[in-house]
Amino acid sequence: MTEASNNEVGTQAEDIKARKERERDELYALDISGVEWICAPGTEQHEERVEIAYLPEGAVAMRSSLDPGTVLRYTEAEWRAFVLGARDGEFDLEASPRGGGVAAE
Repeated sequence: MTEASNNEVGTQAEDIKARKERERDELYALDISGVEWICAPGTEQHEERVEIAYLPEGAVAMRSSLDPGTVLRYTEAEWRAFVLGARDGEFDLEASPRGGGVAAE
């Protein structure tokens, strides 16, 4: 690569990083006090569960029912990547080489 090509790649990477930071800041600035939280069907109100809320522009908020004050927010692209990865088995539980994991059944 030439020096000009390297500079262009570096500039593009900086632009992407700045865009992602801006998206994150905008996402966390949203007032989500009135969103509807949903969870997987079949879970009871007293059970520990993951809850999600759909936000504008395809974004998603996620929290634990045991800690509803801690909310993670994902852009549409981040959520799509997660869901597609989960469907492909990227997050399936397997026995950990350190003995910390449990195999999914």
